[in-house]
Amino acid sequence: MSRRSVIRRLALGAAAATSVVALLTGCSAINGLMGGETRDESGEIVEGGDTDIFAIAEGDCISDEATVDGEVSDVPTVPCDDPHTWEVFKNVTMTDDEYPGLTAAQDFAEGECLAEFEAFAGIAYEESVHELNYYTPTEESWAMDDRTINCLIGGVQETTGTLRGAGE
Repeated sequence: MSRRSVIRRLALGAAAATSVVALLTGCSAINGLMGGETRDESGEIVEGGDTDIFAIAEGDCISDEATVDGEVSDVPTVPCDDPHTWEVFKNVTMTDDEYPGLTAAQDFAEGECLAEFEAFAGIAYEESVHELNYYTPTEESWAMDDRTINCLIGGVQETTGTLRGAGE
């Protein structure tokens, strides 16, 4: 199975949603039996598990560091009311026809995620105590039509609830 790369980025100078949710809710019972997460009718995770990297959605919470360079195929998700380290705050889509290469994918991810950070967190990234991270497509996953960048916020300490509008 293809994987996505995850790259940790720190401060500069100093991780289609409706259709995905609809698809995920139909698979919730199967995922629960196979060790995956369980989602309610709205697509929110109500029971954690290992979630396929291609199934993570905006609003999902991840209970590990997600900071290791390399490839991942699934991530440990939990309900956001449980302690977690990362939250998927935005999914963006790359539009290139051909895989642009890892560096270009990372540059695109960093630019897009940084552009969305303040609107989500309620504070500029440079002023925030939280880190930014993201998952990018790999060349192998690109060949399978993966164009999704998952923008993540967190990393400093475990939190409960969402960081939407936290202003920190």
